[in-house]
Amino acid sequence: MARAPKKKVEAKSANGAADLRAKTPDELKDQLLGLKKEQFNLRFQRATQQLEKPTEVKKVRREIARVKTILGEKAAAK
Repeated sequence: MARAPKKKVEAKSANGAADLRAKTPDELKDQLLGLKKEQFNLRFQRATQQLEKPTEVKKVRREIARVKTILGEKAAAK
């Protein structure tokens, strides 16, 4: 049985990363705080089975990682 070739996932975050790099560290910290609050709320929704889109948890987690990465890059550049 032959497998279908895997689809190449295009990095949609390339523009998102550029947008993040254009922000100041303070703006990134504010965004990180908002994302962590959103992640907290999503966890509670998942625990109470009220979460309509389970993929949102993964998206928020990855966005947090992107913001932390950019903050680390900016800190290392100093």
